[in-house]
Amino acid sequence: MPFGDTQYLPVAPPFFFLLAGVVAVLALLIQLRVLQYVYMQLGVSSGAAVLLLIASLLGSYINIPIATLGNEAFVEPGEVYFFGVPYMVPRLSAPEVVLAVNVGGAVIPSVLSFYLLSRNALWIRGLIATACVAAVCYASAQPVRGVGIALPIFVAPIAATLVAVLISWRHAAPLAYAGGSLGVLVGADLMNFDKLRGLGTPVLSIGGAGTFDGIFLTGVFSVLLASLIGMVMQRFEHSPRLL
Repeated sequence: MPFGDTQYLPVAPPFFFLLAGVVAVLALLIQLRVLQYVYMQLGVSSGAAVLLLIASLLGSYINIPIATLGNEAFVEPGEVYFFGVPYMVPRLSAPEVVLAVNVGGAVIPSVLSFYLLSRNALWIRGLIATACVAAVCYASAQPVRGVGIALPIFVAPIAATLVAVLISWRHAAPLAYAGGSLGVLVGADLMNFDKLRGLGTPVLSIGGAGTFDGIFLTGVFSVLLASLIGMVMQRFEHSPRLL
């Protein structure tokens, strides 16, 4: 299996450029220190925050093949829609189904999640958050022919935000990112592994295809929402109270 066969955008170019626009706006706001509280909550510098956003988006193009799962009749290359999001079906030169790991949707989020859990000593709470989000994602994910497992785009960000704030609003941002990212990977991809065969999907990409957009937006919006809620709670806690 040629390595180049497995390299493709997980979503259609127009939607990819929309995500790139989101990254550009966030990068500008970070550099202007408008979102200073957010990346301070994550424990990364402004430069690192911008770099992680760009790396996650560009890394979505890279799939690392780890196994082949035999021959299968593929869906014709093109676009497949799920909840209005266009996903790409690649063309392969060999008739084998390839199991791969997506760099932007699995490798980078996993490494950053474990860093955040370790840095903030949130292993137990992180495990609880991941389990809760995974349960929601497992219930919401659906097998889609030509794509693999797909997840409605805003399910994970909302679930991750609510779970993180309920578990620990003081650490809502790192919990939202770690619980959301790992929860999608576990609940949508790994727990549905037995449903992947027979979908006519040339590349079964963990963290790619139907779950990348959910993971990426979880990493962005759940952190923003959780940080905003955490900031409001912090100000409320320190505000003078009337007797």
